[in-house]
Amino acid sequence: MSVAIIGIIVGLVFLVWSAGRFVEGAAIAARHFGMSPLLIGMLVVGFGTSAPEMLVSVVAAFQGNPGIALGNAYGSNITNIALILGVTALISPIAVNSAILRKELPILAVVTALSVALLWDGLISRLDAGLLLLVFGVIIIWSIRQSTQSPDTLEQDVVQHVDGSAMSLRQATFWLVTGLLLLIVSSRVLVWGAVEVAQHFGVSDIIIGLTVVAVGTSLPELASSVAAARKGEHDIAVGNIIGSNLFNTLAVVGLAGIIEPLAVSGDVLSRDLLVMSVLTVSLFVLCYGFKGMPARITRPEGVVLLAAYFSYSGYLLFTVLG
Repeated sequence: MSVAIIGIIVGLVFLVWSAGRFVEGAAIAARHFGMSPLLIGMLVVGFGTSAPEMLVSVVAAFQGNPGIALGNAYGSNITNIALILGVTALISPIAVNSAILRKELPILAVVTALSVALLWDGLISRLDAGLLLLVFGVIIIWSIRQSTQSPDTLEQDVVQHVDGSAMSLRQATFWLVTGLLLLIVSSRVLVWGAVEVAQHFGVSDIIIGLTVVAVGTSLPELASSVAAARKGEHDIAVGNIIGSNLFNTLAVVGLAGIIEPLAVSGDVLSRDLLVMSVLTVSLFVLCYGFKGMPARITRPEGVVLLAAYFSYSGYLLFTVLG
């Protein structure tokens, strides 16, 4: 049991660290081979912070643990909105650009509704997974077209970092390969530890996926959003969460479902997807400026989000102990 817990901790640490090295190596190698700065920015922004979720869910699907695969994706979405935005708002109230409401938030709401529809029969089939990946591809193409017209601040920051890096192609290739290998190994260790802990306590693997694994794989989003908020880059803090949730719901679940159809219990639909949907809708309320007031997520609203997260986690714990 103690070895499994150590495996989870070590797996999470190396998962987060290797994700950063892999993405940086990939971005700089791509720049050396002439990929456009815009595409590099899109790939780094879209893939970077969600690499842990993707690798963990893919490994879990390969090993026949659909609970961890789905719990990791949906649990990360819940964690992103309730815990990470809550913590970020406590550090610095988050001013929200109306463009986020007009573009990204409606897309996230529609994608969440699509997830509910696909899981209504208790199964993410390969056909369902293919549809999720198709929608993800359409959104990526749309995002690239939008960014071509008006590149956002985050993409510009990524481009400046890549162009200003002194890392050689050989170094970039080394970190690209090493980071990928460590991502795979640490994901396998994390999934193994999570399954062992779940079996030891006699709980379903989806509970472990929704809690320990989801929080651990969301650490890059927490670091990115807190850093952005402290710099006053509030759009980045919110955009990072919305982009990550889109990636998790479409790409992470889609890839896992293509590998192995994901059968889940009714609790996922009535409990976890319900919580995720309510939190997604709540972003419209929290990010909407009433009566001409600037849209922002205030510190009291951050407290509400944190209360929602800990209430949900407490309910899961009560379910386990019950």
